[in-house]
Amino acid sequence: MKKHIITIAGLPGSGKSSTANGVAKILGYERFSSGDYWRQIAQEKGVSVEELNVMAETDPSIDHLIDDAVRRSGEKENLVIDSRLAFHWIPDSFKVFLKIDPKTAAERAFAHMQESGRVSQSATSVQEAYEKALARIKSENLRYKELYGVSYLDESQYDLVVDTTKDDLEGVTRTVAETYKKWLKMS
Repeated sequence: MKKHIITIAGLPGSGKSSTANGVAKILGYERFSSGDYWRQIAQEKGVSVEELNVMAETDPSIDHLIDDAVRRSGEKENLVIDSRLAFHWIPDSFKVFLKIDPKTAAERAFAHMQESGRVSQSATSVQEAYEKALARIKSENLRYKELYGVSYLDESQYDLVVDTTKDDLEGVTRTVAETYKKWLKMS
């Protein structure tokens, strides 16, 4: 049975949060962000997102905390979830993967850090943001493989893959929402 839940995974800087917000608004759905939860945990521990990733490599309870919150959110309906592993925890959801050129992602992430002044994330240059993103991808993928035998980078697991390198946010959110509506109608 298909759930009225959209799970959005993707690479750092691919626009998961912005896309999830836009799709939720279009559909009138609620929203849950494991990324926001991760940043909150990092802030509570007084560390950066990158440092929390390193901590999670030896302390699986950190990932389990996030994963439990995602699984609980999957009990709802009419929800958009921005999470690397929500597709795994909620297999009856409409599963979306956002990919992006890593350099473009670093440029976007660095600009976002400069604009919003995220306490839990920082970089002094686009190159540093790029290097931190690659380290984060490697760390997360390794942990998820060890903990659950899953790679969120395997695009074959998703109902829709969108390259956000050149597409604008409005186009991406419209594509996700329209494809989701078609998916719901299919048996």
